[in-house]
This record gives sequence, structure tokens and C-alpha cells, in this order.
Amino acid sequence: MSMMGTLAKVAIGVALAKGADHLMSRGGTGRGGLLGAAGGGTTTGGGIESMIGGLLSGGGPSGQGGLGGLMGALGGGRSSASTGGAGRDINALIGSLTGGSSGGIGGGSGGLGGMLGSMLGAVGGGAAAAGASAGFSDLLNQALAGGGEPQDTPNAGQEAVAALMLRAMIQSAMADGDFGPVEQQRIVERLGDVSAEEKAFVEAEMNRSVDPQALANEVPRGLEEQVYTMAVMGIRLDDEREAQFLHQLASALRLSRDDVNHIHTELGAPPLYG
Repeated sequence: MSMMGTLAKVAIGVALAKGADHLMSRGGTGRGGLLGAAGGGTTTGGGIESMIGGLLSGGGPSGQGGLGGLMGALGGGRSSASTGGAGRDINALIGSLTGGSSGGIGGGSGGLGGMLGSMLGAVGGGAAAAGASAGFSDLLNQALAGGGEPQDTPNAGQEAVAALMLRAMIQSAMADGDFGPVEQQRIVERLGDVSAEEKAFVEAEMNRSVDPQALANEVPRGLEEQVYTMAVMGIRLDDEREAQFLHQLASALRLSRDDVNHIHTELGAPPLYG
């Protein structure tokens, strides 16, 4: 199992733990939102888990719509003065960051390869060392649609970004203080066939204190919008503590209020700022 597959499993698991209605109510008004991209929410396969996976992936060809499509589009055509973004898509950003030339906002070191090493204790080992034939957004949609492992093998940089997004989703899911042992155990049970390192990573993240500044410190420049998007996916935004977490994270990532509300619009989530 890869971190990309683990991210997909946790994303679906968080949606179930939080109540599927928090995802299904996100109709979106931008590019159609996740439900719009999924063709009205109809998927093949059985069960609520398959349906949620289809909604998140876009329910269509790989790389078309869904969460992966949104990840690929963010930062690709808009350069944010607040973050100094270069307007490159996520695949170009991953490629430029894996060499270690760009640390996180808080001055972190080692690039994405070093980040993955610090998270899992091994850099680019096993299948992650192989080249991937698909981009990050394609792989994410593949993993979500299949409820686990993508068809193509992620490379080390894509694995590192998946691990960072996994951290963002778990942090946000815990922000309201209502993600206790029962919900956490459901997530662990959903992981299924993952490596011991990946399981330990997820368990360690669920035992961390919620700290939006620490999360932001790990984010390389250029990936702020994508990481923030994954954080929104783990939240219902019906609690003041959730709104405060997102505000603190957005501020730490130096995202403008317009950029934040744009992301919320794309997800069909309530705007954070009036």
C-alpha cells in the first residue's frame, strides 16, 4: 500500500466518521463542486463507501473532476501574491520541490523527500522509488475511485505530498474535539492492508495535538492551497472550533481571504469569510 492509497482510505473514512451528509451537501457553485463533478452523485458499485469514493474522485475518467481535478487546478492558473505562488500546477511543483531546494513556510528543510523521511523513517523506499506514469491528481482520483491503491505507482514526491495532505485531513477532523477513540478506531480498521509504517503514521497523527501553525510549517511554498483544500475536506464547518482552526491554518499559510473563499466555493462548503 502507498501513502496515496492510505490518503484515499482515510478521506473516505473521515467522511463516514463525520457523517456522509457533510460531503453530500457540498454541491458547489464554482466548477460544479464535488457532487457536480461526480455527475449528480451516481456511482457504480455497492455501498455507501463506494458512493463516497465515487463522489470524491469525480466518478469519471481518471484526472477528470473530483478532488484530484481540483487539486491539479489549484495554483495552476492563479498566482497568489500572498503566498508568492508561481501559478504552476501541482505536478510541476512536486517535481521542483523533490530536490530539497524549497523548505516549508516555517523554514523546514530537506524538500519533499526529506519530509517523507521524517514522517515515515524512510525516504522513497520500495514502490515509491519508481517513476509514476500519472500525475498527482490522476493518482488521487484513481485511489479514491477504487477505495484504496491507485492503478499507477506513485513516486517519492507524490507520496510525500499525500502524507502531508493526510496530516492536514486528520488535523482538521480533530479540530472540533469530537473525533474520539471510537471514530479513530473506525479509521484504523478501514486501513486494511497497509504497511506497518503507514498504519503507525496514521495512528501517530491521530494522537497529535491540533496545531495549525505546525502543520503550515511543513507545507512547501506553492502547495498551500492544495493542503488547505484537504483540511476543508475533513471538516463539516458547523462548529466555531472548526472555523477557528481553518482561519488559523489559512493565516499561517498566508492565504488571502479571497483565495480561502474560492476554495470553499469550489468544494461547495460554506465560506469562511463574509
